[in-house]
Amino acid sequence: MKQENKPVHGMWANRWVFILAATGSAVGLGNIWRFPYITGENGGGAFVLLYLLCIAVVGVPIMAAEVMIGRKGGMSPINSMRKLALDSKVSQRWSGIGHMGVLSAFLILSFYSVVASWALYYVWESVIGGFQGITAAESGARFDALLADPWLMMGCHTLFMVLTMVVVGRGVKGGLEKAVEILMPLLFVLLVVLVGYAATTPGFKQGVSFLFAFDFSKLNGQAVITAVGQAFFTLSLGMGAIMAYGAYMPRETVGKKGGKPQPVSIMSTVIIIALLDTLVALGSGVAMFPLIFSNGLEVGQGPGMMFVTLPLAFGQMPGGVLFGTLFFVLVVSAAWSSSISLGEPVVAWLVERGLGRGKAAALVGLGAWLLGIGSVLSFNLWKDHTFLVGTFFDNVEFLSTTVMLPLGGVLIAIFAGWVMKETHARKELAMKSFPLYLVWRALVRIFSPAAVIALFTYTIWKMVFPDEAVAAPEPVAQEQVEAADSAAAQEESEAAEVIEAVEQEQGEADVPAAPAESDVPVVPEGQ
Repeated sequence: MKQENKPVHGMWANRWVFILAATGSAVGLGNIWRFPYITGENGGGAFVLLYLLCIAVVGVPIMAAEVMIGRKGGMSPINSMRKLALDSKVSQRWSGIGHMGVLSAFLILSFYSVVASWALYYVWESVIGGFQGITAAESGARFDALLADPWLMMGCHTLFMVLTMVVVGRGVKGGLEKAVEILMPLLFVLLVVLVGYAATTPGFKQGVSFLFAFDFSKLNGQAVITAVGQAFFTLSLGMGAIMAYGAYMPRETVGKKGGKPQPVSIMSTVIIIALLDTLVALGSGVAMFPLIFSNGLEVGQGPGMMFVTLPLAFGQMPGGVLFGTLFFVLVVSAAWSSSISLGEPVVAWLVERGLGRGKAAALVGLGAWLLGIGSVLSFNLWKDHTFLVGTFFDNVEFLSTTVMLPLGGVLIAIFAGWVMKETHARKELAMKSFPLYLVWRALVRIFSPAAVIALFTYTIWKMVFPDEAVAAPEPVAQEQVEAADSAAAQEESEAAEVIEAVEQEQGEADVPAAPAESDVPVVPEGQ
């Protein structure tokens, strides 16, 4: 039995390495450019409490189930599901959950690399002082120029994909573990430094108030759906990454002074990961919004805030080159750790089929890179070619994040709660409190899947009948604005600049009311 449960790809050195790896998978672009904004817009501290409740009811139960399945199987998501279906004496069709997770991870990796590579480019822009003294128009034009240049985007996409697959190709010990042991502490240190600097700015109090002032009047049905969506997608659920990482999670850990090995609790570990993910998201807001308020800019969300508004703020403030560089290094660290987790499920499956890890990583990287070319061209040469839900990028994003991830999360919950043998689940979770185990079982069987189904239904309904789902924040993606709306917004922004130039004695005409977000992509919130 011990041999059966031994991971075939290696094992994390200890529990904290797994926590760092899983947190790295969960922390991504959505934590930085969306969660702080929706928190401030939906009641601040009141929304945080609602979100934590949704994490407890939706995120933690499903994540614990996914880690449990991965650790029990000890292999890639596909083969772990196949093995557990055999153990539970049910149809091998349940392995389709693993296939869906691996495929969704591959699809997301293809376009996530494109979006994340923008941050890589902006690190360079910040290092060379490209933000210093820029105007609002220049900041927007710089981002537009990046999107309009297919060769520049292709180069950035290629570099980011190479960085990702080099780590994955080196294996659990030599690649994944070493990467998260560097990237995650670096991310936390950079975040602390940026928060410390933000505390010295005149807009710090306003930024913190925006994030944490309790306003329960803003908690409505739309806020609940937003919280459920964030709770599900922020933890990278349904895409095979957590299941793959769970396969490398040790069952026991030995203290530094030796002694009797202690069991590694899945539930307490998952709770720590959820809390760290939330702290990084809120910390990002504390680091960013004071800078925005200090420079008289309007808050927003999405790529427009990160690649237009913030560079403008860095260009106007003292030490902008240093802190702009640190910020985009932080963004790259978060995106890199997430993309590594997206590549691992596919590579692990190919290795189990007999391919060497290096070759498997190269094959997966090449495939995702080729598919990502479609996303690159969606912002320039192919931007007018639309089908189904929009551009090539829009369709890949919609299929993977709006359809496959929620469906995968629901099926994981159903399998863990209704299909998998209860004795196996209880033994793998090893929860000391039986009442708490019963709570988890009730959540994963009924409440968690029901909440994700409600989220999925609402999202599809909103797409089919947009006029009847008024102004609710998208639970799985950023807002996309049509080109005509963007042009109008730009005209309004320019008009606002002229008015400010007349009315303000200090003449800050270069400060935009808000960045236009035309042709800006949406990304899954867990990334």
